[in-house]
Amino acid sequence: MTDEAERPALYREPRQARSAATLARVLRAAEEIAASAGLDELTITGVAERAGVAVGTIYRRFEDKEQLVAALTERMLERREEYVAERLGAAEPSLAGVMEAYARALLESFAASGGLMPELLRARGTEPMARGARAITEIHRLLLEAAAPYAGQIRRSDPQAALDTAARALLGACFHNSVRPDAVTGEAELRRYAEELGEMAMAYLLTPDLRLPPA
Repeated sequence: MTDEAERPALYREPRQARSAATLARVLRAAEEIAASAGLDELTITGVAERAGVAVGTIYRRFEDKEQLVAALTERMLERREEYVAERLGAAEPSLAGVMEAYARALLESFAASGGLMPELLRARGTEPMARGARAITEIHRLLLEAAAPYAGQIRRSDPQAALDTAARALLGACFHNSVRPDAVTGEAELRRYAEELGEMAMAYLLTPDLRLPPA
């Protein structure tokens, strides 16, 4: 049996459109409260009041706050995976275009969470961290797939390893920006920073390996 099959469901998925709409409203309310007040202030009662539903409606779908937070993390990460895929699909058809689109998608995605995503991934329990790791793996795969047609432009001795390194560096830079007190924000600023990160990645990818002479 695979780990995916063994992993318990985060919550009971709704089967009817009305129930799905209610769930979306609950998760949106949870996200708004967590983003404005922090996870410590997030309560089932508060979410119910903000979503305009009965407390029992939430408890019929979630066992406790931890499961609600795990579901919120899942939804937010799903949206970010979809957004990165969308931006990469619309990238300029070149290695530089892909790298810049990747950086910009990550920057905008982190910015959209208003600093909430790092807090969610640090939440109590193993599921948020595990889901975060799966999201990173998926986003990484999306970049490698989008850049594959242009791998011949890479001048490093091991193009695949170099692309992997560039992808990790960009993800780290974008995540770091999201937790800085002086984070780059605003559409124009994010675009400029994405361009700089893309240029940095390209400078590395297009530079042949520097080998120290034998001692």
